[in-house]
Amino acid sequence: MWKNTKPTHIAFQAHNRHVLTCLQFDADKIIVGSDNAKISVYDTKTGALRATLEGHEGGIWGLEYHGNTLVSVSTDRSVRVWDIAKAKCTHVFKGHTSTVRTVQLLLPVQIGQHPDGTPVMMPEQPLIISGSRDSTMRVWKLPQPGDEEYFPPAQSDEECPYLIHVLAGHQHSVRATAAHGDTLVSGSYDSTVRVWKVSTGESLHRLEGHRYKVYNVSLDHERNRCISGSMDNMVKIWSLDTGALLHNLEGHSSLVGLLDLKDDLLVSAAADSMLKVWNPANGHCQHTLSGHTSAVTSFQHDGQKVISGSDGEVKLWDIQTGVFERDLLTNLSGVWQVQFDAQRCVAAVQRGNLSYIEILDFGASPDSIPTGRLGERILVDELGHEIESRKRQRQK
Repeated sequence: MWKNTKPTHIAFQAHNRHVLTCLQFDADKIIVGSDNAKISVYDTKTGALRATLEGHEGGIWGLEYHGNTLVSVSTDRSVRVWDIAKAKCTHVFKGHTSTVRTVQLLLPVQIGQHPDGTPVMMPEQPLIISGSRDSTMRVWKLPQPGDEEYFPPAQSDEECPYLIHVLAGHQHSVRATAAHGDTLVSGSYDSTVRVWKVSTGESLHRLEGHRYKVYNVSLDHERNRCISGSMDNMVKIWSLDTGALLHNLEGHSSLVGLLDLKDDLLVSAAADSMLKVWNPANGHCQHTLSGHTSAVTSFQHDGQKVISGSDGEVKLWDIQTGVFERDLLTNLSGVWQVQFDAQRCVAAVQRGNLSYIEILDFGASPDSIPTGRLGERILVDELGHEIESRKRQRQK
């Protein structure tokens, strides 16, 4: 469908000239965080601005949502919880002493069975995991709908009733985390990867082998392994059982900042402008995707296709063959975020000096737009109304 179909394409300005640091979306809404300390919620189908979430005092570095609950982290050292529908901040968690760089929602999953056949679920309740430049991570309870609002009495908040653990051990910034069940993996600028038991806060392994900063980690919970990408150009696969290094994945010639493991395929992307597709079981490189001309800044794969962004374009690849299929977006001056689902690709990009969200919908009903305008970029305003058509009407 994506290889040959012309999508509907709407675009709108977002956060003016600011960097769009993080993006998540579903069929209903697109949520975008920026270095201007604001979070915006847009309508996926029309591009209309639904809400602006204000309260952070520094740039947004990460966000994740589940249902109507959004969690965001910032350079202001706080973790904030929001009611998306009401566009309201309901909880503020403090305690980190430097920029909070990463956030992950950890929801209960089945990790085994009790003798009576009932499932073993971990974690026992939904959690937030935040990682900071202060070299620690914090594990918090995720507030549930209906919980009382919580705002800390002072700058430091060691008495926060939502705080479960402070995970200390790294010697430098925590740059990446990945968690599943009762296992958390963290990658740090101290060049190490650590494995933690979420329920107790215990550090199980300190994985040493990278020579420079670790920029990304991924969990292969099916094989009980983790994967790390580093400034030393290497991707490494480790055993979670023993902490042993199992495979060195060589081939990148610059910082490996992005990893995505799905459907038994591992993809890495680096500042050398290349993406590589690996077999995570044995570490063999299956394909090298070369066509970008500068660092890959964002990508995603679903076991069939890879969509990747670099300075000037967003590209589509066939992951099974390694073949480049088409450019989805071109003539850009920057790509910050690329995400897709079964129907849409949403990208946060820069055109000239302005920031835009671009929505490519490959599954829209043909009735919703004239056939002649399929593939045409339609610019809309904050109400979701087309800007160009207003111009044409004034010119008549």
